[in-house]
Amino acid sequence: MASIDSLAEFFGWCTLINVGLLMLTFLFITAARPLIVGLHSKLFGIAEAELPAAYLQYLAIYKIGIILLNLVPYIALKIMS
Repeated sequence: MASIDSLAEFFGWCTLINVGLLMLTFLFITAARPLIVGLHSKLFGIAEAELPAAYLQYLAIYKIGIILLNLVPYIALKIMS
């Protein structure tokens, strides 16, 4: 059985790793936009003009997932301990 402190540590690390991946993804999409847009356009058959909106939607959904599934449980466990 896991203690509250070990669960809080787990969710803390999950939050840190996911925020790092979110920032890395944002930097990669921003820095290599022409390469990424061209690649994704060819791979998925999406018009290049539609891809920035898809990237924004992806980043927003990922950020909401981090907040709801990692950060909120971490804060709740820290309050409980």
